[in-house]
Amino acid sequence: MLLGGCAQSNYKTYQPAYSAIDWEEQPDYSQLKNWAAHPLKADPSDSVPASILKSFSPKYLADVFFIHPTTYLDPSLPNGWSASLKDIALNIKTDYSTILSQASIFNEVGPIYAPRYRQAHISSYYPKNKVDTLHALAAFELAYQDVKKAFDFYLTNYNQGKPIIIASHSQGSTHAKRLLKEYFDGKELSKQLVSAYIVGMAIDPAEFTNLKSCTTPTETGCICAWRTFKEGYVPPFVQIEKFSSIVTNPLTWDSNQPAVGREANQGAVLYNFKKVIPKVAAAINHQGILWTPKPKFFGNFLFNTNNYHIADYNLYYLSVRKNASERALHFLNQSSTKSN
Repeated sequence: MLLGGCAQSNYKTYQPAYSAIDWEEQPDYSQLKNWAAHPLKADPSDSVPASILKSFSPKYLADVFFIHPTTYLDPSLPNGWSASLKDIALNIKTDYSTILSQASIFNEVGPIYAPRYRQAHISSYYPKNKVDTLHALAAFELAYQDVKKAFDFYLTNYNQGKPIIIASHSQGSTHAKRLLKEYFDGKELSKQLVSAYIVGMAIDPAEFTNLKSCTTPTETGCICAWRTFKEGYVPPFVQIEKFSSIVTNPLTWDSNQPAVGREANQGAVLYNFKKVIPKVAAAINHQGILWTPKPKFFGNFLFNTNNYHIADYNLYYLSVRKNASERALHFLNQSSTKSN
């Protein structure tokens, strides 16, 4: 399906000293090469599955700032604990995995901006000792500073007061939470926030002062989040969490309808990007996580896992795609009403 799923975890800010990547070599976001997706260049986020291409009608309702998950997985850590933006093979892997299969969900609602950033290696989520922990903290901090710099560049040069959707997965969501806290939570920019799809990570509702979870399909200025597992499975790391994470049902989008069968799922996009497959997965909110019976699709006998983290978006591809447009339309209608 996709490359680059990470375990759910959080790290406090740490002033880096252990990253192998020189902090002085910061990416220049005026150069398109430092964006995995950008409206001024052709990239995989522009792709549309063949089965829905005829109905594709880009609406340009909101800008989408997408933060991709971990794709730096090589166990040999060839660039140390932080990925290099000069790693062409890694950039290609990022573009044709998460940018193609996740970021493309949002290409109907508006232009997509997805920065390349010096992502932390997957091992940063599994430090083995104190030294590893210091490396991990430094790598996460370096990655966030790149994301922040990209977002600042986007705001200054491209946004021009337009509505914003923040979307992310896994490590991207680790950074998106900080971005929301710093730029949107109780801040003026929150007035431009359509919604934030912060997927694949635990989100403590207490992390934010003003931002809340979305409770209806068209509510705006709020957070949608989910982590997907096989029905009946609660992973050990969830069992020890000291809070109940925000969980949004990505089929109903309604807190009053926390469970729905796979029949309501209009389409997933899995191994074959060209094909949209209906009725693959259900969605059941359960104590801070999302459950579904084993996804039902051709070849599912190979899908032997209880953790569907890697497919958090893909199992609900069409539903997320539709919801992003509905929220953006509602946001614009509200804005128009207020101005009249």
